[in-house]
Amino acid sequence: MGARANVVVVREHGAHELYRTGWAVGIDLDLLGGPAAVLAMLPGLRRDDWWLDDSMAQGGILLDLGRKVLLFFAWEGPSTELRRRAVMFELIREAWPGWEVRWLYDGPAEVREYVGLDPEYVRCRDVEPSLAPFLAADDEDLAGPDPGGVVITVGAGRCHVASDAFDHPVREGVALLDRLAHAPGHGNCRLHVNSGIHLDPERRHLGWWSLYSSPQAYHVPELWPGWTVDFWRDDWERHVRVSDRFSPAAFDAGEGARAAVLAEAGERRAGSWTAPA
Repeated sequence: MGARANVVVVREHGAHELYRTGWAVGIDLDLLGGPAAVLAMLPGLRRDDWWLDDSMAQGGILLDLGRKVLLFFAWEGPSTELRRRAVMFELIREAWPGWEVRWLYDGPAEVREYVGLDPEYVRCRDVEPSLAPFLAADDEDLAGPDPGGVVITVGAGRCHVASDAFDHPVREGVALLDRLAHAPGHGNCRLHVNSGIHLDPERRHLGWWSLYSSPQAYHVPELWPGWTVDFWRDDWERHVRVSDRFSPAAFDAGEGARAAVLAEAGERRAGSWTAPA
């Protein structure tokens, strides 16, 4: 079953239309063509009333044509990569002048809430989180400029990295502490990860962030009873400030990065996409 996304269009009179793509990776790049380009895609999409749920919606877009609001989220793509996220948002806002552009951390539930529908319809509360394995410093999955992963720092002296191909480890709740006791350690993490957690067991304080959508993101405190939980959204620099174990390597966020993203978007437009069967 391939990656998929919902596309919702709210017309000027307030009624909404629901579409479904047969892809989700790179859906953020599709936004660089502006509103007209996204609307031009609609005839090739499947229009129905099937809302993809938390586990199936790997991306999503909502265009409110009357209020000029663009909401979107993704699990993969340049907007979920630490060294390209800021550039992506800059380019998207340039392509959507006069529009409010906002990232959805809670995925399809927030889309439904925006159009006045029950967000619980797309929640998978009875599904246990898939446990992300911890990775050694020399793991091949951590190679390359954008390895992803979840950096987890504990107190002042411990650092671990988990795979990002599973649920965000923060969703494990306090059980995560037991798993961390046996996780391979990292010294000072300089990887371009795309999510993270900082734990202060003495103060029972937790801060976490994510560059990709994480189901039930705003319900994480329920999984950590007795703890103070701060959701830093995409502010990875907060993590850098509270822990000397996480300091990602410097990266280009200027013209070179803009040119690289625009080139990738151009290649995507020049290629082909497949509508859902």
